[in-house]
Amino acid sequence: MTARGQFRAFAATALLDGIRTPWVDLNGAFGLLSPTDLGIKAGRAVLQRAGLEGRAVDSVLAGSMAQADFDAYMLPRHIGLYCGVDQAVPALMVQRICATGFELLRQAGEQIQAGEAGTVLCVAAESMSRNPIVAYTHRGGFRLGGEVGFKDFLWEALFDPAVGISMIQTAENIARHCHIPRAAVDAWAAQSFARAMAARALGWFADECVSVGNEVFEAPGLQPRGIRLPRGVEAVSEDSHPRATAFERLQQLPPIYPQGVQTAGNSCAVVDGAAAVLMCSADQLAGRMPMAWLRASSVVGVAPEVMGLGPVPAIRLLLKRAGLPLDAIACFEINEAQGAQIVAVQQSLGIAPERLNACGGAIALGHPLAATGLRLVISVARQLRASGQRYGVVSACVGGGQGMALLLENPLAKT
Repeated sequence: MTARGQFRAFAATALLDGIRTPWVDLNGAFGLLSPTDLGIKAGRAVLQRAGLEGRAVDSVLAGSMAQADFDAYMLPRHIGLYCGVDQAVPALMVQRICATGFELLRQAGEQIQAGEAGTVLCVAAESMSRNPIVAYTHRGGFRLGGEVGFKDFLWEALFDPAVGISMIQTAENIARHCHIPRAAVDAWAAQSFARAMAARALGWFADECVSVGNEVFEAPGLQPRGIRLPRGVEAVSEDSHPRATAFERLQQLPPIYPQGVQTAGNSCAVVDGAAAVLMCSADQLAGRMPMAWLRASSVVGVAPEVMGLGPVPAIRLLLKRAGLPLDAIACFEINEAQGAQIVAVQQSLGIAPERLNACGGAIALGHPLAATGLRLVISVARQLRASGQRYGVVSACVGGGQGMALLLENPLAKT
C-alpha cells in the first residue's frame, strides 16, 4: 500500500499541557450536556493547569462532529470567549472526523510555525448522546403520502453511501482481507479492557482527567451558561466504560452481521467527552517544560471500503519522511475504532503488542469522535515522560477512507 499524502515537519512547536474530561457512556451523566459546555470546561481546565490566563491565547481551534446544540455553529467562538480569550482573537472550527484532534494540533503547529500565533488553545468536544434525530428534506413541508425523512443522525452517519456499507462493515472487509478470526478480535478487546482496568487501578487516568461537577460559566458581557448534571450526581471523576471483561464473555456475544467478527463488545464504545491541549512556540515557553514536542504530521487517503487501514500508510509516510525506523518509536496510540481494524493495523506494521495502546484503547475507554485524537496525544506524551523514552506516534483511521498520524518527542528523553 503506497500513499502520496501530505507531510509536515515542525521545528519548535510545543504541547505545553493537556487535559480531558472523563469519557461517559451514551445517555449517561453527560447525556444532556452541550458539547460547547464540555469544551469550555476542558479549555478552562487546561489553562488553569498551565498557569495561563485566557488572554495569553492568540488563536482558538475547536472541533466537534455532530451539531449537538442550536449554537453549534459558534462552538469554537463560545469556547474561546468563555475561557477568557480576548475578543479580538479569532476562532475556527476544524473537522477531520476521527482524526479531528490531530488536525487541531497540525493546524496549531502551522499557525505557530508561520508566526501567526504564539499560543493556541485546541479544544475538541463531542456529545454522541445529543446527536439529533433530523430531517433534511422537509423545509418545504410534507407531501400527502410522501416518505417522512426523520432519521437517527448517530446511526446514519456510520454509513458511507459512496461504497454502500457501514463503518462496521469496513472492519468486516478488513477481517476477510487480512484473514483475522473472531478469536483474535475478541482477544484484543479483552486486552484493551484489562489494560484500562490495570491503568485505572494504578491511578494512571486520574492525572489526565478533570473532575466535572455542576458549574456556571460567566464572562464579562455574556450570558451565563454552564454544566448541570443529573439529579443525584455531584461530580464525574472517571471514565464510565472500562469494566472487567473476560475473553469468554466476549466470545458469547452475537456478531453484528451474520458470520462477522465485530460485536458490541469488540467495537469502540459510544461516549461523550471533551479534551483540550495548549500549543505554543518555543519562545512562549518562558522556562516551562512542555509535555512534548510536536515533530511531524502525516495524512493520507485509502480505499473507503477498508478505511480502518488508514493508519498503516499514514504511519509509514510519517516515519519515512521523518527519517525514523519503526523500532525508534517507544509507544504507539492508535484509535481502536473496531477490533478487526486495530488488529490488522498492528499486524501490518509489525508493532509489538506491548508498545501499542498500553493503557487500553477506545474499545475499553470509548471514542467521542472529535476528542479522541487529543486523548491519544495526551496519553503518548505522558507515557514518554514516565518511561524517559524519546519518540511516540499517535494515529487514527478516518471514515470515508483516510489515515492520519503525528510524531511526538519527549523533551526529557534519556535515550
